[in-house]
Amino acid sequence: MTAILRLGLAVIVFCLTLLTVFHPPTYNLWKASIGVTELGQYLALIALVTWLPGWRRTRAGKLAAVLGFLAFMLAISPILRALPVATGLPDRLNAAFGASQPKSLPGAIPLSKPLAFTTLFRKPASPEVRMTTIPFVVRDGRPLELDLYKRDRAMPAAPLVITIYGGSWMAGAKEDLPALNSYLASRGYAVAAVSYRLAPAHPFPAATEDVNAAIDYLKTNSATLGIDSTRIVLIGRSAGGQLSLLSAYTKNDPSIRGAVAFYPPTDQKWGWDHPTNQRVYNSFHTLRTFLQGPPDLVLDAYRKSSPLNFVTSLTVPTLLIHGDLDPLVSVRQSARLDSALTAAGRPHLFIELAAATHGCDFIFNGPCGQISTYAIERFLSSVTK
Repeated sequence: MTAILRLGLAVIVFCLTLLTVFHPPTYNLWKASIGVTELGQYLALIALVTWLPGWRRTRAGKLAAVLGFLAFMLAISPILRALPVATGLPDRLNAAFGASQPKSLPGAIPLSKPLAFTTLFRKPASPEVRMTTIPFVVRDGRPLELDLYKRDRAMPAAPLVITIYGGSWMAGAKEDLPALNSYLASRGYAVAAVSYRLAPAHPFPAATEDVNAAIDYLKTNSATLGIDSTRIVLIGRSAGGQLSLLSAYTKNDPSIRGAVAFYPPTDQKWGWDHPTNQRVYNSFHTLRTFLQGPPDLVLDAYRKSSPLNFVTSLTVPTLLIHGDLDPLVSVRQSARLDSALTAAGRPHLFIELAAATHGCDFIFNGPCGQISTYAIERFLSSVTK
């Protein structure tokens, strides 16, 4: 009975760890793949259970040990495959944006390495920050709000980071993934997590208009809020990545110093022509809802909502972060924007993460979370000098 239980555990862990090398075939398995690829160290420890004394006594025990060994290797593979990216990251950041070292503040020391083994098991220390909810614009008789994160202690006017959540332009909330907001605020930035109107009730360009309204509100009230309105960076995830890039590229605001985008859809027409696995994510439905039709009917909306089409010789510095196992937004979306920025001669860096999926930064101290946070800290320090 012990051998059978051990074999059952080995089969389950082995099947889960296959998500470190294969695209998930369904929506729920995509969700599972976030934990599998970013918490592999814990799955590896579970796999080692199959090697407890007694595994040699039965065929089931021996098979469990074999599957457990394979599961162990697959579980740690995202960490191993992230190491080359982490090793070369400091030099790549310096080459793209210039040498820069984030300042240490009392109780808040920036990550010293792009990827540290000990950080996989515990989050970096961060002092408490204060979060205040503020209405910034009224739409259809209802206020849209932002959450402003700042350190409690008195500090000079802080550079402003605006974070924009994802959710296919139809879901999500400003409260999503607050760990990075608190972390950056503890390091001396003012961080505003903004809300925006959602499709289908409010299709394109409503969300972009709301992001721009938040920027204008924060600049207008910068003195009261303790913000340096001349140093602003936008950070967005997924649909929020598209919004951060589009505002940064089209608002023509010199106070916007840079944009960071996690796994963003950068070209909506290309996304329509290269759909996702529909069992995982119905990209046709998402684009039709957000842009009010297919491209043969509303091609101008597809063009105007695509940051790729607005790259110029004046485009702000850009940091792109994307996993190669992303089943929702193809990694080629970031790769194509990377090529456009290179052709335009603009400062940028594309960090492609092996064995990382859409939403990989959900696990703040996982390989993706560590590498992206390290890169963002140094990007912010460089572009907000």
